[in-house]
Amino acid sequence: MIFSESLKKNKDFQIVYKKGKSYANKYLVMYVLNNEEKKNRLGISVSKKVGNSVVRHRLTRLVRESYRLQESRFQKD
Repeated sequence: MIFSESLKKNKDFQIVYKKGKSYANKYLVMYVLNNEEKKNRLGISVSKKVGNSVVRHRLTRLVRESYRLQESRFQKD
């Protein structure tokens, strides 16, 4: 990830959930929150409703890779 860092801590996720804006469709919910940093921060969380841990981890890797391939399209101010 050239322009991005990962969200790791639960506290960081909670801030995005509370203050961010959400976009959803049948398969995905995305929360967006502007920050003051020069880098985008990406956090991926998959519900336990989606298969077992192997399936959830694979889905996380696929989403992360999709983001990485299209990263240059995302705003990074």
